[in-house]
Amino acid sequence: MNKLKAHIDNVALSHSVFALPFAYMGAFLAVKGMPSWHDLIWITIAMVSARSAALALNNYIDLKYDVDQPRFARRPMVTGAIGSRDAIIFIVLSIIMLLIAASMLKPICVILAPLALVPLSAYPYMKRFSWTCHLVLGSALAAAPIGAWMAVRGDVSLSVILLGGAVGIWIAAFDVIYACQDVQFDKAHQLHSMPVRFGVAGALSLAKKMHILSIAAFLAVGVLESLPAIYYFGVIVAAIVLIYQHKIVSPHDLHAVTQKYFMRNGIVGISIFIFTIIGLFL
Repeated sequence: MNKLKAHIDNVALSHSVFALPFAYMGAFLAVKGMPSWHDLIWITIAMVSARSAALALNNYIDLKYDVDQPRFARRPMVTGAIGSRDAIIFIVLSIIMLLIAASMLKPICVILAPLALVPLSAYPYMKRFSWTCHLVLGSALAAAPIGAWMAVRGDVSLSVILLGGAVGIWIAAFDVIYACQDVQFDKAHQLHSMPVRFGVAGALSLAKKMHILSIAAFLAVGVLESLPAIYYFGVIVAAIVLIYQHKIVSPHDLHAVTQKYFMRNGIVGISIFIFTIIGLFL
C-alpha cells in the first residue's frame, strides 16, 4: 500500500482534474448529449493512463535535476520511495493500459495513441534545448478533448481543434507562471524556459496574453458549436479565476504560487465543462 501511494503521489493523480473535464467536454460535444458509459469509462482510463505514464517519465528523466531542487525534496523518486526500476515498470504498464483503452474505442484511437505520447515524452527533454517547452506541454494536454471527440465519433472538427488549442494555451500559460519560481535554478543548471529567456516580468506578461487568447478560443468554441448562453457563464467563471490568478502574482512576489494556487487552476476546466453539460441538456 505504501508503494501504491508513492506511485500515486509520483504522478500527482489529483492533478487529473486539469485535463479530464476537457476530455469529457470533447466527448459530450461530439454527440451533442450523453456519450455511452462504455466510451466514458475507456476515455477515462486512456486519459489517466497517458497522463500517469507522462508524469512518471518526466520525473524519471528529470531526477538528476530534482534531487537538487529544494521544492521537490518530497517527491517519491527523490526520497527513494520509488526506485528507477519501479518507475520504468509503472511507465510500461501505464502505456499498455493506454493502448488497451484506445483499442476499446474508435479504431483511429489505437492508431494515433503512440502519436499522443510524443509531446508527453518530449516535454522533459525540451527544457534542455528550448524555451518553447511550455508549448510542448500544452500540445500534450490539447489532445484531451480532441482525442475524446475522436473516441466517440471517429472524426475531427474545427471546433474541437479550437477547443484543444484553448486547453493547450491555457496549460502552457500556467506552466510559464509555475516556471517563474525556478528561474535561478534553471539558469544554474542551463535549463530553458520562458522566464529564463524573457525574464520573470516578460514571462508573466506573455502568460497573461496567452490566457486572454485561451478565453477567446473558448468563446469561439461556443459560437462554432452553437452552444446556449449558459455555456458562456462557465467561460466567464474561468476568466475570473485566471484574472485572480494573475492579480496575486507579480515579478517581485511569487509567494502565492503554492499548491493551493496550482489546484485552483482546476476550476477553469470544471466550470467550463459543467456549464457545457447544462447547456447541452437544456
